[in-house]
Formats: sequence, structure tokens, C-alpha cells
Amino acid sequence: MVLLIQNFVLFQLGWFACVLGGANADYAWLGSLIVGVIIVLHVTRALRPVDELMLVAVCVLIGTFWDSALTLAGLYEFNAGVFISGVAPHWLIAMWALFATTLNVSMKWMHDRYLLAAVFGGLGGPLAYFAGHKLGAVDFNPPLITLVIIAIGWSLIMPLLVYLTRFFNGYQSVPANALKAETL
Repeated sequence: MVLLIQNFVLFQLGWFACVLGGANADYAWLGSLIVGVIIVLHVTRALRPVDELMLVAVCVLIGTFWDSALTLAGLYEFNAGVFISGVAPHWLIAMWALFATTLNVSMKWMHDRYLLAAVFGGLGGPLAYFAGHKLGAVDFNPPLITLVIIAIGWSLIMPLLVYLTRFFNGYQSVPANALKAETL
């Protein structure tokens, strides 16, 4: 229970650090730095660190592709942290890595519940981006259409991320692949 609470609190801390940094160009790097520390802590606590690192890496790839596609489409405009035009800013990419740290801990309750994951993603995704917008880290063009697209995307991405935990779960005592092989 302590691990679950720590995971949730560290996620919130990292999320706010990234968003507030993204809203202030002078501090955009701070959120990414804090997320780096949280990821190191998360991975060192895992029973199988490589599995957790793989999940983080895959989430970063998926998230970078998704948010960069919306950036290239002109739906997002960022105030800070953009190194390459058309690519999501570093602090938003760091948030995908941070989000990955929750999948096998505080969001473990969602494992194998794909419909629930789709609903959670479709509601939670746009709410998180809207909060980032209200805090000044991102602007939407146009806002309503962008939020609907985010909702659709997250309702597809979240079940995919939950599915990936079947293969990359460093917090499970038996490797996820071994459990899958046993059930076949």
C-alpha cells in the first residue's frame, strides 16, 4: 500500500513539475529532471528493472509519436521545451515516461480491463491536457476539436498501454511472459 501511495504522489509531483515548467520557459527543464529522478527511483525498486525500463521506453515512443502528430497537425502550441519543430516538447515526452511508472503500480487495478482502460483514457486524457492548458503549458487550435481528438486517441492508447503490461511488468514476482505461457 505504501508503494502505491508513493507512486501516486510521485506521479502528481512529476506531472505538476512538467506542466508548470512547460508554462514557464525558464524552468521547462526542471520537470524533465524531476521525472528522471522519479524514473530512477521507480526502476531501482522494481523486481525486474529491465521490464520496467522497456515499458517506459515503449510508452515514450507511443507518446512521442502521438503528441508529435498532433503538434504537426497544428492542434497544439507549446510555450517552452520544444527542441525540434513539429516534435512534442521534452517535458511532455518526459510525462509519457512518468505515466509508464504508474501502469504496474497505482494503475495496476486496470490490468486486463481493456474497456475500463478505454473509458479511463477517453476521459482522463483530455482532462489532463485541459488542466495543462489551464496552467499555461499548451494551447489548442481549436480547443473543442483538439480535446475530442485527444479523447479518441487516449481511448485507444490506454488499452494498448494496459496490454503492454502483460509483457513488461517489473513489479510482478513472476515475469509476465512466464505467466502468459502458463495459461496457454
